[in-house]
Amino acid sequence: MARPRNNPGDLAELPTELRADRPKGGQIREILQTLTRSLAAGTVLPSERVLAERFGVARMTVRQEVDRVVAEGLAARRPGGGTFVAEPRPARMLTSSFSQDMRARGITPGAKVLEHLVGTADEDLARELEQPVGSPVLHLIRLRTADGEPMAVERTNLSLRRYPGLDELDLSEVSLYDSLSERWGVTLGMVSASIVAAPPDQADSELLGIEPTVPCLIITSAPRTASGEVIEYGRSVYRSDRYDITVAYRAT
Repeated sequence: MARPRNNPGDLAELPTELRADRPKGGQIREILQTLTRSLAAGTVLPSERVLAERFGVARMTVRQEVDRVVAEGLAARRPGGGTFVAEPRPARMLTSSFSQDMRARGITPGAKVLEHLVGTADEDLARELEQPVGSPVLHLIRLRTADGEPMAVERTNLSLRRYPGLDELDLSEVSLYDSLSERWGVTLGMVSASIVAAPPDQADSELLGIEPTVPCLIITSAPRTASGEVIEYGRSVYRSDRYDITVAYRAT
């Protein structure tokens, strides 16, 4: 991620006053949205005090609109570093893998393996993976990055009965789905997923480098192959301040 630059957005580019016939908060938000889209990522924005004085409004009004622009992913905050223009948010299509999506956008995907264990499927996991109870399973937890920036904590389970030898791969160095395609002929088909917005727990917030109050996208999914077999079953936590999820569907 670009470091904040110490040249705040030029105040000359901002209106000198707000219109009297429209809510002031909405106007300030629109001004900030326009400003962030016109400046390079990392440029420091005018402070809340400066904006409040310029437009003759309370700092709380400005702070609320800055919060909204931050939530939209157009700006970001750093303690002691002010508010600055955020990097463009990568997006992920649920019908493709993380690595595929990042590479398609010119972003380098990365993975740090946090846990790599072989176990057996209990009744619940066996049902989700559509495998016999007690069959061997790879439990995998990875921190996913985009150009080195933490993006998600992915927790997943894969059947070693279906993919024998998968546990021998170094999944910090190779793409999971590239490997599944090359060694087992897997083609990603339908994805069934539940997406909930919620704050991360303390451990995940530390891994992602965010405050525990920052909303995340909690995705529970069971993608299938083109022939209908379950590939994996897991629960992932994605940063909503730096990441968009795109869902493709066919109307019937």
